[in-house]
Amino acid sequence: MPRRLLILFVLGVLGIGWTIGATNLPGPWYASLQKPWFNPPNWVFAPTWTVLYIMIAIAGWRAFLRDPKGNAFRVWVGQIALNFAWSPTVFTFHNLALGLVIILSMLVLILTFIVLQWRSEKSSALLFVPYAAWDAFASVLNFALFQLN
Repeated sequence: MPRRLLILFVLGVLGIGWTIGATNLPGPWYASLQKPWFNPPNWVFAPTWTVLYIMIAIAGWRAFLRDPKGNAFRVWVGQIALNFAWSPTVFTFHNLALGLVIILSMLVLILTFIVLQWRSEKSSALLFVPYAAWDAFASVLNFALFQLN
Protein backbone atom coordinates (compact mmCIF):
# COMPACT_ATOMS: atom_id res chain seq x y z
CA MET A 1 0.00 0.00 0.00
CA PRO A 2 2.69 2.61 0.84
CA ARG A 3 4.44 2.04 -2.52
CA ARG A 4 1.18 2.46 -4.43
CA LEU A 5 0.58 5.65 -2.52
CA LEU A 6 4.09 6.82 -3.45
CA ILE A 7 3.30 6.21 -7.12
CA LEU A 8 0.08 8.24 -6.72
CA PHE A 9 1.97 11.10 -5.08
CA VAL A 10 4.62 11.17 -7.79
CA LEU A 11 2.15 10.85 -10.67
CA GLY A 12 -0.19 13.39 -9.08
CA VAL A 13 2.44 16.05 -8.44
CA LEU A 14 4.15 15.50 -11.81
CA GLY A 15 0.86 15.32 -13.68
CA ILE A 16 -0.58 18.46 -12.14
CA GLY A 17 2.73 20.31 -12.39
CA TRP A 18 3.25 19.40 -16.04
CA THR A 19 -0.38 20.23 -16.88
CA ILE A 20 -0.13 23.64 -15.26
CA GLY A 21 3.17 24.24 -17.01
CA ALA A 22 1.75 23.19 -20.40
CA THR A 23 -1.40 25.31 -20.03
CA ASN A 24 0.31 28.42 -18.64
CA LEU A 25 3.21 28.97 -21.00
CA PRO A 26 5.40 32.08 -20.71
CA GLY A 27 4.54 33.11 -24.28
CA PRO A 28 5.14 36.40 -26.06
CA TRP A 29 4.37 38.53 -22.99
CA TYR A 30 7.19 36.93 -21.01
CA ALA A 31 9.52 36.99 -24.01
CA SER A 32 9.01 40.76 -24.27
CA LEU A 33 10.01 41.42 -20.66
CA GLN A 34 13.36 42.89 -19.81
CA LYS A 35 15.33 40.10 -18.10
CA PRO A 36 18.11 40.29 -15.51
CA TRP A 37 21.56 39.03 -16.49
CA PHE A 38 21.11 35.88 -14.41
CA ASN A 39 17.90 34.73 -16.11
CA PRO A 40 18.46 31.08 -17.07
CA PRO A 41 17.70 29.80 -20.57
CA ASN A 42 14.17 28.45 -21.00
CA TRP A 43 15.34 24.84 -21.48
CA VAL A 44 16.54 24.72 -17.84
CA PHE A 45 13.06 24.92 -16.31
CA ALA A 46 11.37 21.69 -17.45
CA PRO A 47 14.10 19.27 -16.34
CA THR A 48 14.67 21.18 -13.11
CA TRP A 49 10.98 21.11 -12.22
CA THR A 50 10.67 17.45 -13.15
CA VAL A 51 13.39 16.48 -10.67
CA LEU A 52 12.05 18.86 -8.02
CA TYR A 53 8.49 17.61 -8.41
CA ILE A 54 9.63 14.03 -7.86
CA MET A 55 11.51 15.09 -4.71
CA ILE A 56 8.52 17.16 -3.52
CA ALA A 57 6.20 14.19 -4.08
CA ILE A 58 8.43 11.79 -2.14
CA ALA A 59 8.70 14.23 0.76
CA GLY A 60 4.92 14.72 0.76
CA TRP A 61 4.36 10.96 0.69
CA ARG A 62 6.69 10.49 3.65
CA ALA A 63 4.96 13.28 5.60
CA PHE A 64 1.56 11.79 4.78
CA LEU A 65 2.62 8.30 5.94
CA ARG A 66 3.96 9.73 9.19
CA ASP A 67 0.84 11.79 9.99
CA PRO A 68 -1.75 12.69 7.35
CA LYS A 69 -3.32 15.25 9.69
CA GLY A 70 -0.03 16.60 11.03
CA ASN A 71 1.45 20.04 10.63
CA ALA A 72 4.17 18.89 8.25
CA PHE A 73 1.70 17.43 5.78
CA ARG A 74 -0.55 20.48 6.05
CA VAL A 75 2.43 22.71 5.29
CA TRP A 76 3.30 20.43 2.37
CA VAL A 77 -0.23 20.84 0.97
CA GLY A 78 0.02 24.62 1.37
CA GLN A 79 3.31 24.91 -0.45
CA ILE A 80 2.18 22.71 -3.35
CA ALA A 81 -1.01 24.76 -3.71
CA LEU A 82 1.09 27.94 -3.91
CA ASN A 83 3.49 26.24 -6.30
CA PHE A 84 0.63 25.35 -8.63
CA ALA A 85 -0.80 28.90 -8.37
CA TRP A 86 2.38 30.70 -9.38
CA SER A 87 2.51 29.89 -13.13
CA PRO A 88 -1.08 30.93 -13.91
CA THR A 89 -0.63 34.09 -11.85
CA VAL A 90 2.52 35.14 -13.68
CA PHE A 91 2.27 33.63 -17.16
CA THR A 92 -1.49 33.76 -17.75
CA PHE A 93 -2.55 36.79 -15.68
CA HIS A 94 0.80 38.62 -16.10
CA ASN A 95 0.87 39.62 -12.44
CA LEU A 96 4.50 39.72 -11.32
CA ALA A 97 3.64 41.46 -8.03
CA LEU A 98 1.18 38.78 -6.93
CA GLY A 99 3.58 36.15 -8.26
CA LEU A 100 6.23 37.57 -5.93
CA VAL A 101 3.87 37.35 -2.95
CA ILE A 102 3.04 33.75 -3.87
CA ILE A 103 6.63 32.64 -4.38
CA LEU A 104 7.85 34.26 -1.16
CA SER A 105 4.96 32.68 0.77
CA MET A 106 5.90 29.38 -0.83
CA LEU A 107 9.50 29.83 0.33
CA VAL A 108 8.30 30.39 3.90
CA LEU A 109 6.29 27.16 3.75
CA ILE A 110 9.17 25.23 2.17
CA LEU A 111 11.50 26.35 4.96
CA THR A 112 8.81 25.61 7.55
CA PHE A 113 8.46 22.09 6.16
CA ILE A 114 12.23 21.59 6.43
CA VAL A 115 12.23 22.76 10.05
CA LEU A 116 9.21 20.62 10.97
CA GLN A 117 10.73 17.51 9.41
CA TRP A 118 14.36 17.99 10.42
CA ARG A 119 14.36 15.97 13.63
CA SER A 120 11.73 13.35 12.94
CA GLU A 121 11.98 12.84 9.17
CA LYS A 122 15.35 14.17 8.01
CA SER A 123 15.06 12.49 4.59
CA SER A 124 11.98 14.56 3.79
CA ALA A 125 13.67 17.71 5.04
CA LEU A 126 16.72 17.03 2.88
CA LEU A 127 14.55 16.39 -0.17
CA PHE A 128 13.25 19.95 0.24
CA VAL A 129 16.68 21.63 0.45
CA PRO A 130 17.24 21.83 -3.34
CA TYR A 131 13.64 23.00 -3.69
CA ALA A 132 14.28 25.77 -1.15
CA ALA A 133 17.41 26.82 -3.04
CA TRP A 134 15.58 26.84 -6.38
CA ASP A 135 12.62 28.75 -4.92
CA ALA A 136 14.96 31.31 -3.34
CA PHE A 137 16.63 31.81 -6.73
CA ALA A 138 13.24 31.99 -8.47
CA SER A 139 12.10 34.56 -5.88
CA VAL A 140 15.08 36.77 -6.70
CA LEU A 141 14.36 36.31 -10.40
CA ASN A 142 10.66 37.17 -9.89
CA PHE A 143 11.67 40.28 -7.92
CA ALA A 144 14.14 41.34 -10.63
CA LEU A 145 11.52 40.89 -13.34
CA PHE A 146 9.06 42.93 -11.28
CA GLN A 147 11.63 45.71 -10.78
CA LEU A 148 12.74 45.79 -14.41
CA ASN A 149 9.24 45.79 -15.85
